[in-house]
Amino acid sequence: MSGPLAGLRVVEMAGIGPAPLAGQFLADLGAEVTLIARKSAAAHPADINNRGKRSVALNLKHPEGVAAAMALIAGADVLIEGFRPGVMERMGLGPAECAERNPGLVYGRMTGWGQDGPMAQMAGHDINYLGLTGFLHAIGRADDVPTPPLNIGADYAGGTMFLLFGIMAALWERQTSGRGQVIDAAMVDGASALMALVHSMIAMGRWSEARESNLLDGGAPHLTYACADGKFLALGPLEPQFFAEMIARAGIDDAQRADQTDPARWPERREDYAAIFRQKTRDEWTAIFDGTDACATPVLTWSEAADHPHLAARQTFVVRDGVTQAAPVPRFSRTPADAPRPPPAAGQDTEAALRAAGYDEDTIARLRAEGVLT
Repeated sequence: MSGPLAGLRVVEMAGIGPAPLAGQFLADLGAEVTLIARKSAAAHPADINNRGKRSVALNLKHPEGVAAAMALIAGADVLIEGFRPGVMERMGLGPAECAERNPGLVYGRMTGWGQDGPMAQMAGHDINYLGLTGFLHAIGRADDVPTPPLNIGADYAGGTMFLLFGIMAALWERQTSGRGQVIDAAMVDGASALMALVHSMIAMGRWSEARESNLLDGGAPHLTYACADGKFLALGPLEPQFFAEMIARAGIDDAQRADQTDPARWPERREDYAAIFRQKTRDEWTAIFDGTDACATPVLTWSEAADHPHLAARQTFVVRDGVTQAAPVPRFSRTPADAPRPPPAAGQDTEAALRAAGYDEDTIARLRAEGVLT
């Protein structure tokens, strides 16, 4: 495997949500990621979050299954788990037990509510974490309910990316101390941290809690607009010079209605722009704005995105076994990542991984016969 993380050994406990994506990103960049699954299963080429990983299937309700997992963890640099607080401890794979076997282990814990606090044991999903932080309240139309932004805000931005950030920071610190540590990555914490700019604007009196009344929440006419063909254009010229370019290209010549700094005029301007952009198709507007600084771009569907000339030129998307997926990111000048490798069948690497951890063939055969290897 090539990439900047070649040689990094990661054990990931199989789960759902942001932890598998974190493991995918580490594997994309060359880390050896061993996924511990509960049961063997066939591979599926669309299981993108598990691409490039090895897979081991262990019965973690059996003491020898736990012992095998611990043997893999003992040889790892990083452990990733996304269970509720206390689950790993009850299996005998908590931070204390793992640190005793592997003092340098970076133990990455991914939860929605965090490892402590009165809601720590409650179930939740992205929409719940965003709802608690104020994030969700700010998204949507003024006269309608808040709109969830897919599961990007808490799961992946507030969760995956802060888990990875914590892991990288702990690995850096380990170079000095020689010791690992526990990363408590909570989606409510990460989602809140992402909103630093909004918190600043609130403190400065420049952000209203009313939806669709601020510069970045659809209050200003930096929005999506329907075109003549029912498709959409994304309009975002915040800076004056970009705004001037947009109105010139769009043929907007009323100086008053082109004034971007007067919030009192925003509702009227949104209506004006909506009428203007309905006069041409999305692709006609795309041609008008192409190559300019107007910050006006087409809103593409999932199926259209991979064929866009810019994304195609950068090879932002790749096709593997008939499945369109994002290429590894970010890009590195000296240590580029390999093309994505296919996801494994669950359990396909069990025996090879155990042999590398010191198990002999007779022991592996016995564990298979006793149902420890599933």
